[in-house]
Amino acid sequence: MKLLFFILTFAVLISTGIVAQRMVLPTDSFNIQGKIAKEVVFTMAELDTFSKVMIKDQIIYNQKGEPKDTVKNLKGILLKDLLISVEYLYDKPRQLNEFYFVFTASDGYRVVFSWNEIYNTEAGNQFYIVTEMGGKTLKEMNERILFISTADLKAGRRYIKGLKSIEVKQLD
Repeated sequence: MKLLFFILTFAVLISTGIVAQRMVLPTDSFNIQGKIAKEVVFTMAELDTFSKVMIKDQIIYNQKGEPKDTVKNLKGILLKDLLISVEYLYDKPRQLNEFYFVFTASDGYRVVFSWNEIYNTEAGNQFYIVTEMGGKTLKEMNERILFISTADLKAGRRYIKGLKSIEVKQLD
């Protein structure tokens, strides 16, 4: 229980300590690396092969909690559908409780999620890689590749533009 509290506290501190994203460079792929058997790379072409779902419109808030933007007409891939191809390195299943994921954007913006948050909460069923927005395909979007959590009360803190990597780590 203390470990879960530490992970969640760490995630909140990291995600709230960052005020705003800087200049975002579009990304054409992102990789998953770290405490996994083999690095996985997802290109835009590969993302197009996955099943997509409609995502409700989302209000994006700034660091003060004020509405900054509304993203509409979204389609995306459930993050868990992409993570199926990832084989985590651990000796005992309970070690997965120590795993966390660092999502990094092209501008250095980072957000942290715990393994349990992704796999063991309802929130994890609402984490998406956005493949269409406002009638534009992934290739046409200026800030591709996007990640959004539709479970958040204030989408914005964990709205990642230009996703370039997801690093899987384990607590020491």
